[in-house]
Amino acid sequence: MAGLGIFTLQYAEGLSYFSTDPRACTNCHIMQPQFDSWQKASHHGVASCVDCHLPQSFVAKYMAKPENGYYHSKGFTFQDFHEPIVINSKNSQILQRNCLGCHEPMTSDMLVSNQDSPGCVHCHATVGHGEKAGLGGPETTLELEGESR
Repeated sequence: MAGLGIFTLQYAEGLSYFSTDPRACTNCHIMQPQFDSWQKASHHGVASCVDCHLPQSFVAKYMAKPENGYYHSKGFTFQDFHEPIVINSKNSQILQRNCLGCHEPMTSDMLVSNQDSPGCVHCHATVGHGEKAGLGGPETTLELEGESR
């Protein structure tokens, strides 16, 4: 079992997921369209995958990485993920917090306390991943939030 685990870790480039390098997200090929579109997006020069998609605190980040890794590797292995990939509700909340955290000086006066209000990416869908290229959009994300996982 240990040998199989070590082989799998090596084959899947498992240690690369502890880095902040956006190329690690493309190891399994599922995220290649998202990576490609991020390279063309307006935030490419200022934010990487982990800046937007993972919690900012050290402990929360390194708890979320293996959880997301598990679901991504399961989806890739069993090909049981929704196509196109959509963000789940939990990760959508992390994304929203990170948008507001980086843009707090600009958004603090606009924030609405209503949790049912649309997230930043509802209107700003192209900021992180550029123009839609088969990646789903705000309408797809909202329709499928309940289906994730």
